[in-house]
Amino acid sequence: MQQTNDARSLGELFADLSRETTTLVRQEINLAKTEMTQKVSRVGKDIGFLAVGGAIIYAGFLAIVAAVILVLAHWIPGWLSALLVGGVIAGVGYGLVQRGLSALQHTELAPRETMQTVKENVEWAKEQTR
Repeated sequence: MQQTNDARSLGELFADLSRETTTLVRQEINLAKTEMTQKVSRVGKDIGFLAVGGAIIYAGFLAIVAAVILVLAHWIPGWLSALLVGGVIAGVGYGLVQRGLSALQHTELAPRETMQTVKENVEWAKEQTR
């Protein structure tokens, strides 16, 4: 014969509350792990933009600078052609680095969903003990 909630002893109620709280905590931990894994994945991608931007800056410096400087040196002094080419390449690299930094700054690392559900669960637990 099944007991009604009113007929259960205080010990049984606390045992149930303890089991449910333990299950709830485990679920919250799993949610936090999942949420943080997703955020770390996004941050990894943004760091990739930074790395690619840096590589492009370096490759551009090595490959294009010398050739363009030599071509421009036919019309303007060599020092001025080097300055112009270096400025353009640095500007492109700067734009890529800024994109990566901007994406990183807009990525929220705090597990907001988990924090919200923890608050809700605390309220639920308070209601259960009243």
